[in-house]
Amino acid sequence: MNTERTAIVGGSGLTWLDTLKVEQQKIVVTPYGDPSAPLTFGQFGELPVVFLPRHGAGHTIPPHKVNYRANIWALKQVGVKRIISVASVGGITMEPGILCIPDQIIDYTWGREHTYVEPGQSPVKHVDFTEPYCEDLRQALIEAGMNASVRLKKDGCYGATQGPRLETSAEVQRMHRDGCDLVGMTGMPEAALARELDLCFAHLTLVVNWAAGLGKGPITMQDIQSHLEQSIEAVKLLITHMEPC
Repeated sequence: MNTERTAIVGGSGLTWLDTLKVEQQKIVVTPYGDPSAPLTFGQFGELPVVFLPRHGAGHTIPPHKVNYRANIWALKQVGVKRIISVASVGGITMEPGILCIPDQIIDYTWGREHTYVEPGQSPVKHVDFTEPYCEDLRQALIEAGMNASVRLKKDGCYGATQGPRLETSAEVQRMHRDGCDLVGMTGMPEAALARELDLCFAHLTLVVNWAAGLGKGPITMQDIQSHLEQSIEAVKLLITHMEPC
């Protein structure tokens, strides 16, 4: 029986999978420091998983301070081959309440440790990032979403911003002109680091608010939380329909 595990990296609103049948937790040491939390091994429905909360168990790590290199390295180290990265995002062309499996990404972040390539390494590794997401995993997520009957958009461009502040309306307008459909704070360097380690990586995003200037009023945490609670249940439902590796 194939017991290869799928990693689920949880973002805002998904610091724990409440129906996860926990088998063990493991503290993983990496050359890049500590991951955000111990890795939790378990069974989620029929899916063997390793769960890691990106922002820490208590959601205390802001997006620009997440140790992305340690997180991705730790998952690779325990034998994970594919990573589902769950992230809450603002909608630029998509309304709140929709799940989206993006197929492209634009990186607006700065100052993050964005590569495993260090000075003095030979040869330098240049990865092809034309298609930033693993298409096999994207299609598996799309199929699971359709089987779960959740509101799902099959493609879109994720704009990754620095955070932790939200964007200005002018920034969102620029991102729209650039072709972004979504805006979030954790999409990069996560995706690129996974590519450097030859891991199959895809984003499962939850649209929890209109991006700045596109809604009827200011963005409130109350509105975000309301959409987040509804969307998280859809995320869990989708994951339970995922096929094991």
